[in-house]
Formats: sequence, C-alpha cells, structure tokens
Amino acid sequence: MMRRSPLKQGKPLARKTPMARGTGFKVPIAGAGVLRIAAVQARAREQKPRKPLKASRPVMTPIRKSARGEACTLRFVGICNRNPETTAWCHSNRSEDGKGLGIKARDEEGCYGCSDCHAWLDGGYAGKAPRKTVDARFDAARAESQNILRAKGLLPNSEAATVAPGAASEQITVE
Repeated sequence: MMRRSPLKQGKPLARKTPMARGTGFKVPIAGAGVLRIAAVQARAREQKPRKPLKASRPVMTPIRKSARGEACTLRFVGICNRNPETTAWCHSNRSEDGKGLGIKARDEEGCYGCSDCHAWLDGGYAGKAPRKTVDARFDAARAESQNILRAKGLLPNSEAATVAPGAASEQITVE
C-alpha cells in the first residue's frame, strides 16, 4: 500500500496556527535603517550576567589535609587495603553529627580511612553488615582519629573526650 502525502498538488503551504511571540525574530520599524536593525538584534542577543560557578573541589581544611600519609583507623576486616597513600578523612553519615542532604558533617566528626574502607562505609556495606556494627566500628575509629588530631594540635584537648584506641571496636568480617 502506497502512502499519500497530506499535501495536495498545487496548493501552497499555509500555517494553521499563528507564530508565537518571542521567537527571536524582530520586525524592523518601517523606515528604519540597517544600523537600527543591527542595534535591535544586538540588544536581543545580550545575556544577563551569570553567577560564578561553584568551586569544583572541596575546601581543604587542616583536618582533611592531616589525613595524607596516615594509617586507616577503620580497618574493616576483608576490606581495608592498609595503604597510607590512599587515606582520606571520612565524614560521619549521621544526622546527629551535622550530616544533611547535600551537606557534609563537621570535620571533627570523622576518622581516617583508606579508599576501600571509605567506599565501603559510604554505601558498600548495605545488606552485608548490620548498621549497629558498622556504627560501633566508626565510633571507635573516630575516637582513635580524634586522639591523633589532638596530638597534632588540630583539636582542643579535653580529658573527657579521650578514649583509648580500639576500646569499643568490634571486628567486622565481610565475605
């Protein structure tokens, strides 16, 4: 079966709906010169000033910088690569510590973690380990990291906050 065109032979094309306003075409005023038309078109092309783009990298605070070359304090069994070259500052994922939608927790609420432990902590453990166990290990790593930060002078000393490293650590084994 051969399809037929909806256009009839010999009939000119006609627009059924009027053109919308603001399509970008400016109709020059009668008697306007070429310079006037160019000025109208140039004004139509002008753009509003844009906001400056957001910084592409996070701000490196002294606490975040201190992670370079440190040992991983998370040490998830079967996950940790124990490579100090990959250590980064891992922020807490709890709302009590200041975490929110699109907002990182305060720098004080974190710990040192290798790249593998950090990735696993930020969502890789779902369904593999109970949340309470992961939170307990994070709390022990945070206490150990805060002791290191106090020794470096990056956190104020407080006697009540000092916790022995590994005090509440549970071993998490991942298959």
